[in-house]
Amino acid sequence: MAKRVVIVGGGVAGISVLRNLLARKGEVREGINLTLIKREKSGWLSTCGLPFALQGWYEINKTEVNKPQFFIDQAVDFRTENEVTKIHVEGNSVTLKTGEVLLYDYLVIATGRVPNVPPALGEVKLGGVYTFSNEDDARKLEVAMGETKTAVIIGGGIIGLQTALAFSKKGIKTTVVEMFPYLLPAILDADMASAVKTWLEKNIAFILGRSVSALKGEERVRSVIVGSEEIPADMVLISAGMRPNVDIARDAGLEIGETRGILTDSALHVKKGRSYVKNVYAVGDCVQVIDGITHHPRLSQMASTSVVQAKVIADNILSDMTGNPALYSSYEPCLSPTVMNIGGLLVGSVGVTSEAAARAGIKMISGQATKLTKARYFPGASSLTLKLIFDAYTMKLIGAQIVGEATVAERVNEFAVAIHAGMTAEEIRNMERGFDPSLSLLTDVTINAAENALGITPVT
Repeated sequence: MAKRVVIVGGGVAGISVLRNLLARKGEVREGINLTLIKREKSGWLSTCGLPFALQGWYEINKTEVNKPQFFIDQAVDFRTENEVTKIHVEGNSVTLKTGEVLLYDYLVIATGRVPNVPPALGEVKLGGVYTFSNEDDARKLEVAMGETKTAVIIGGGIIGLQTALAFSKKGIKTTVVEMFPYLLPAILDADMASAVKTWLEKNIAFILGRSVSALKGEERVRSVIVGSEEIPADMVLISAGMRPNVDIARDAGLEIGETRGILTDSALHVKKGRSYVKNVYAVGDCVQVIDGITHHPRLSQMASTSVVQAKVIADNILSDMTGNPALYSSYEPCLSPTVMNIGGLLVGSVGVTSEAAARAGIKMISGQATKLTKARYFPGASSLTLKLIFDAYTMKLIGAQIVGEATVAERVNEFAVAIHAGMTAEEIRNMERGFDPSLSLLTDVTINAAENALGITPVT
């Protein structure tokens, strides 16, 4: 009899599990029946592409990579505009909002995340107040942008800044309020984040180190209160982070970790009571992970994390179905390499920030350097600033932050490999690198940043 796999959630995490199982279903002699249930009406949608759609790069519907019919044509029971309301672990079944009960041999929980609303704001009921986590939110914002003159964005993270750019491009007077004293605090130190603020502040106003204490208005918002200051706002976007969507998992008695994400083992099995459930997995933004540097629990609500976890889950489901232990794999502590484009300024980070290292009790040293990306005489050379963070005792690389206009994504991936390999400051300094004046410098910024960390005067 064919094995039944039910996937709860159709974001990148759930879709990635589905795609991996579809690609390999021929490995299971009995066959696999695949069911995916999602609230939205879209198929596979690139949520990360939505802020750029609002900026005018393309239409929102372009972010739908595959429509539901694409999966239905591959014999997937692909159910949109539906929802799982209850998980019955002991009964190997889920209940849908329609009342239908589906049996499963394997269950994958990919319920994603929901916007975090700061407690000070309470339950927001005013018109003109939005969050931004899916296609429906993007369409509402797109309409609202055409009717707005002033906007306040609560939160200076990736989504907040990319949406602020969309607002400002529409001529909306935009203010970003961030409770930390600098932008992008989850991935950058203050010295690196200052370049981001400088890049954006010609068109966007910032209030840093303070919080929004209240929204004012009657039926619709008209202003926000920050300390003693009242800022006019026809529209407010709450972009103060995301929290794992774990309600149905908690109701099913599954263990929730200290970060409020679902607790799993290295195979991504969920835990109930004292033991892990062999045929139930969790993946993506709803899952608690282990940090690869601090080894502390954390969240990694990124598409790149979900894609890796999805491979692990598919491996382990197939291993169990086929009885082949060679297929088994595990999810390792993560480094969460992050890259973003903020109005032409590229920002990247991997590993820990200085603040995260200090919180974890890690003594560190760091080095920073700014250089061109290619020979100064070559057209198109642009500036790049790099900060490298090392463990002060082992001298191993534990973090990297990059801000520039080119070569950021590839460098972040390079440093992720270097951290995995346990490279030291001296090894990075003495590493031979490729050179062509049209592509790179003879002495790369990486070398100078490592030398600065080591206290060696760089040869520029």
